[in-house]
Amino acid sequence: MSKPKIVVLGAGYAGLATTRRLTQKLMPEEADIVLVNKHNYHYESTWLHEVAAGTINHNQARVMLSDVVNPRRVDLIYDIVVEVKKDENTVVLENSELTYDYLVFALGFESNDFGIKGMGENALAIEDMDSSRFINEHMEYQFAKYKNEENPEEHSLNILVGGAGFTGVELVGELVERVPQLCNKYDIDPGKAHIINVEAAPSILPMFDEDLVEYAKKSLEDRGVEFRIGAPISECIPEGFVVGEDEELIKAGTIVWTGGVKGSSVLEKSGFELTKGKVNVQPDLRLEAEENIFVLGDCSWVWNHEEDQPYPPTAQLAVQEGDVTARNVKALLRNDPTDDFVFNDKGTVASLGMTDGIGSVFNNYKLQGKSAAAMKKVVDNQSLFMLGGPKLLLKKGKVRPF
Repeated sequence: MSKPKIVVLGAGYAGLATTRRLTQKLMPEEADIVLVNKHNYHYESTWLHEVAAGTINHNQARVMLSDVVNPRRVDLIYDIVVEVKKDENTVVLENSELTYDYLVFALGFESNDFGIKGMGENALAIEDMDSSRFINEHMEYQFAKYKNEENPEEHSLNILVGGAGFTGVELVGELVERVPQLCNKYDIDPGKAHIINVEAAPSILPMFDEDLVEYAKKSLEDRGVEFRIGAPISECIPEGFVVGEDEELIKAGTIVWTGGVKGSSVLEKSGFELTKGKVNVQPDLRLEAEENIFVLGDCSWVWNHEEDQPYPPTAQLAVQEGDVTARNVKALLRNDPTDDFVFNDKGTVASLGMTDGIGSVFNNYKLQGKSAAAMKKVVDNQSLFMLGGPKLLLKKGKVRPF
């Protein structure tokens, strides 16, 4: 009799946590475990804004899967997922097909431009390692070109960031560190380079209390960031954003959209029912009306019934989903009842550059400045430790002087 096959799609936080927990909870004879990922590495997606800004090397943000997943327990397949055929229990890959008994869908996010004209064609987006590296290379190219052209366009050094949520603000926090370095490297007057953050909402960072938001905004403004709040973007053209009722054009040489994400497009291709780009799941994280499919991370909405809204998609949420999913797959294999997901919120910290940040941790204890920046590094290092133990922490951990 063949063993049940568990197929995990995606090696982000949720998929990797599920895979590692499955190898801990199941005996080898209980099931075959397959992990499918586009690349042979996992990347810390919460570090991508640093890769995009160029404040860390991309190699620091990625971890080879074979270093953290035992290939004797897990069949690692490096391929691109094309479609899931639910009725046939089959996953279509670019180069092959897989059948499954249990499926964990954790393919991560894609940029969501919310239908803004020209955004997908003319703005760069932080979606994965390659796109983040491209943003950094494109930005530096603008500085090199400006230095070497006889009559450079003044706006070519401007960096325009659309969206002032978590990713957008953390990105501009890194840019205020990086832009002076580029100006020094190419012998350019720092006053010629501008960082502009455009947001349609009346404030930035809606997930934080007002006093922390005010601190973050003032800190970044004091270091040269220009915020355009309450300025909806009606169009993105190659030269920049068209904003506001008067259709003002804000020009820039580097245009980055961080205004929103949606679940993998494979969801729609597979006929999954979507709500604002993601699927709703049952309390035990299984897809509605499906007994053997779990959907995790940025691909699903997990409901917080106490506040009558979904939990925000964070790394800690994804990791905890992976833990519960592994436990529930084990329960299904043994004909035991599954557990409902209960989120243990450990708080949220946002970096504002190397030595600054804001945070709310330990039951709403507020942090700002260097203490928040230090806590952010603790969170990042904890993620590495949970992924690969002390060896990985020593190899990839963040140790920055204050």
